[in-house]
Amino acid sequence: MARVLAPKAVFPPPPASRGIAVAGELNAATGLGEAARSLLAGARDLGFGGDSVALSVGRAPQGRVSEDAALLLAVNAPSLPLMLARAVPGLLRRRVIGSWAWELPVVPESWAAGGRYVHEVWAPSAFVAQALEPVLPGRVRVVPYPLALHALPVGDEDPGLDLPSQIVVTLMVLSLGSSAARKNPLAGVAAFKRAFADRTDQRLIIKLQGAAAYPHEAARIEAMAGPNIQVISGVWPKARMATLMECADIVLSLHRAEGFGLVLAEAMLRGKPVVATGWSGNLAFMDESSAALIGYRLVKVEDESGIYASMPDACWAEPDIGHAAEWLRKLGDDCALRQKLGGKARNHAAAVLNGDAMGRALAANGVEPLA
Repeated sequence: MARVLAPKAVFPPPPASRGIAVAGELNAATGLGEAARSLLAGARDLGFGGDSVALSVGRAPQGRVSEDAALLLAVNAPSLPLMLARAVPGLLRRRVIGSWAWELPVVPESWAAGGRYVHEVWAPSAFVAQALEPVLPGRVRVVPYPLALHALPVGDEDPGLDLPSQIVVTLMVLSLGSSAARKNPLAGVAAFKRAFADRTDQRLIIKLQGAAAYPHEAARIEAMAGPNIQVISGVWPKARMATLMECADIVLSLHRAEGFGLVLAEAMLRGKPVVATGWSGNLAFMDESSAALIGYRLVKVEDESGIYASMPDACWAEPDIGHAAEWLRKLGDDCALRQKLGGKARNHAAAVLNGDAMGRALAANGVEPLA
């Protein structure tokens, strides 16, 4: 029914637009919500306007769009009919651009149906673009999120961690709703234990979101807690999360796959040394000179949550825990090395995520700035 009710994009699109509005789950505490907010801030910072439309299932879109503006739909293909079911027909009578993210080298064939709602799709990384190209040939463009354009959240809330100044903190941040198997926190714990055993001058903090909805996965992670491993659950406000990130000396992600990696991008922009699997979408903003990229082997996807059940032949990375432990040990024991790699991380990520790709993509779509 939603596919019947949702308005469709008009083909061909208008040749020119003035400014752009951004629509998405702007109020959601999710990765896609954060991506939508980043794109909205980028559009404003680049001078293309500030209209916004908040989307959610079962509700009419909240917001307005100028008549001659283009629209950037920061909603993945499968959710578009549900998000647009209550939209007025005129919402898509303009140039419409999608911003989609996915974590595997291939997307489900059903994503091709999303092409009826958009004229072009932006992928935040070349990894995502390669997955999307077969279902929307010739209509995919790589546009990383313009995170470096706007100021990072400032920490002003005490996270209550009681961290002595001499302790080196390694931080992992993940949402269990994004697939615990994909985020792979147990590998991070294993690498930390191999690197430091029970050393009290080193601490691993694991910040979880979604523990109540995924109690089995949360329990497995919480069982790993110990004298130098701390597990924290809950949804925190931005200021408190910013303080936590500022406390970190190293940020760790032994993910099996990422479409982009917002947490890692923010960490690098803050000048934090990052230890991360050297595969998938995070390579959009990191390389061997700016991050500790961990070796891996490709294996078939296995995820008991069933998120990827429709893709039995898909693959993702199995990171090398020993290699990760080596990097953690080197960084944990060498403050100068942490500072050096963190500086390279900040410079590299800032150069890639500065909004230039977004500005070029808007110009290519005939979107004119407002000022």
